[in-house]
Amino acid sequence: MINPRILLTASLLIPAFHFASILRADDAPAVGGIAPRPIVDISAAGSESKFVVDEPASKGQATISRSDSPAGVVVTVAPGQADYPGVSLKPATGEAPYDLSPFGRVEVTVTNLGTSQIGLGVRIDDSGGWQNNNANVGYIKPGETDVVKVVFGTSYEHPTKMINTSSIAQILIFGGKATDAPEIFRIDSVVAAGVKGEKIPVDPNTIVDSPKGGLLLGAGATALDAGKNLVNNGAEGSLVDASGSQNLKIVFPGGNGQMSAGIKPAAGKWALTNSLEMRVKVRNDGHSAITPTLHVDSQGGPVDVTAAAPLDPGAETELVASYINPKIWTNTPPSINPNPDTGNKFTNNQVLDVLIGATADSSERTLTVESIKADLPPYSAPDWLGTKPPVDGDWTKTLDDEFDGATLDMTKWNNTTPENFWDQRSHWSKDDLILKNGTITLHYEKKTGPMNDEPGKKETDYAVGFLDSYGKWVQRYGYFEARVKNPTAGGLWPAFWLMPDRGEATGPQWKRADTANGGMEFDIMEFLSGWGPCRYNIAMHWDGYGKDHKSTGSAINYVQPDKDGFITSGLLWLPGKAIYYCNGKEIMHYENDRVSAIPSYIILDMVSGGWDNTQLDDAQLPDDFVVDYVRCWQRKDLASAVDGIKTPSATPPATK
Repeated sequence: MINPRILLTASLLIPAFHFASILRADDAPAVGGIAPRPIVDISAAGSESKFVVDEPASKGQATISRSDSPAGVVVTVAPGQADYPGVSLKPATGEAPYDLSPFGRVEVTVTNLGTSQIGLGVRIDDSGGWQNNNANVGYIKPGETDVVKVVFGTSYEHPTKMINTSSIAQILIFGGKATDAPEIFRIDSVVAAGVKGEKIPVDPNTIVDSPKGGLLLGAGATALDAGKNLVNNGAEGSLVDASGSQNLKIVFPGGNGQMSAGIKPAAGKWALTNSLEMRVKVRNDGHSAITPTLHVDSQGGPVDVTAAAPLDPGAETELVASYINPKIWTNTPPSINPNPDTGNKFTNNQVLDVLIGATADSSERTLTVESIKADLPPYSAPDWLGTKPPVDGDWTKTLDDEFDGATLDMTKWNNTTPENFWDQRSHWSKDDLILKNGTITLHYEKKTGPMNDEPGKKETDYAVGFLDSYGKWVQRYGYFEARVKNPTAGGLWPAFWLMPDRGEATGPQWKRADTANGGMEFDIMEFLSGWGPCRYNIAMHWDGYGKDHKSTGSAINYVQPDKDGFITSGLLWLPGKAIYYCNGKEIMHYENDRVSAIPSYIILDMVSGGWDNTQLDDAQLPDDFVVDYVRCWQRKDLASAVDGIKTPSATPPATK
């Protein structure tokens, strides 16, 4: 659950919706009686001096020059390691912040002078700090001019926190990493435009349909429209009535090659977030055998399956395509990236189509698709789950909190910490950390109050419980496991994770918990509720959160809650290895000499937001992140003197 203070944006790689027209300050019409206003007059001599290279993010790779024909500010980024090099436009020293409150957006017009497409990011910060920002990104081909628009109150075409538009501290304009060749772009204009309170246009591709029960076709499904839902790729599909529902009839004409037909959403994508597989029942209504295939595509990538044997005339079968790659995420050191063909690519919240195909031959053949359903397989977990680590060894249980008592065990846990670095709109409240029925609940609710319920602290509009073992319990290596039930309300971001703790003698918390100098952040289970209950993120971050930051992991880890809605996530942390489990099954295996050897403490928290989430909806609140237990084991040969409960000194723990 990376600290976002150091990132320009984690969303630069998220495709953005592009507006159809390019609007310039000199030819744009006034909107609502307000004409667009240049924030800087690019045509004026010396206007390039208004921009400064953004350091240290640019790592010395970016330079600024002037173009006079046409007028513009040219930014050149030399090849190097900077992830988000660029420039900043801000008021000169002594000048007041920009007051853009009469307007609805900022538009930056840019021409790509380089040889490769660039992802051009624009971030607008108010005077409250860089965390208070709105942003967007555009993708510009070589030689083309485009405009990146940031509508106030949105980031990457999604509603988010409204910044203080009357006090804008800076406008960042940045590209991505330049690898083999320089990135060169010309800033043609930076203007404030639109009207206060304007909304972003709806991109048809962002429409999401969640069919009831995962039913896409067949008894109980919503009727499909042939003009909007059918897809024909060589084969000819048609919708036919069948006992009050619809079937899909597919005719494969004689010919050569693979042919298919199927269905797609009428607009946008299907969100099939309560499923782990696609089940399709087909019947051969032709006169010769046929071997059907199933192809399910998503924005992340497809899954495919072929029938085990040819289907005889009149016979039926069910094709089942699992979203889960049987080849779990692995890497080959020293690479930190996954090996090809390992890990999951399919995104069940962004399903594009379902196609049934076959290889053509000389005769015409016919398949009838009776039903298409996104579903779950039977739940399974090993009997030993929760009772021991997943591998053999001489193990000792070192932490076992079932949360059965009437009060929190404060020898192991803290229920407060001074800062919320993540969403900036939630505060920790002891009243929202609730022990009941043998669980501990982090309760998220709309409630104005100060951090840790302390009078005088900055107030935010949402309250939630917090739990960590900082300064009280640590362990180096071992097996760490928690059984949790994630929230269902959109826009929530709970996590079970570890951070380094080198002990009081090291100094303040930022030194104790530094992920540089051998430390590492382990995100064992990081959940964005917009993904639905069957998917979560695993990640590792190291070498600090600045210019040297490194990370790896996967946001597509499929899991299945048990009958009570709980999942059990674990980390087997060994020298040079981090192996992740869910419900007793290995799902990710990372090896590298850089795996942390620093003792770590446990964090269980929940905020709102995240890099790929749906929006927080007050109507769905309150909601809960429920923890049934936290259990840890240590292998005898890995044990160290620092493991276990600590006795803090009389001095309070250093501020987080």
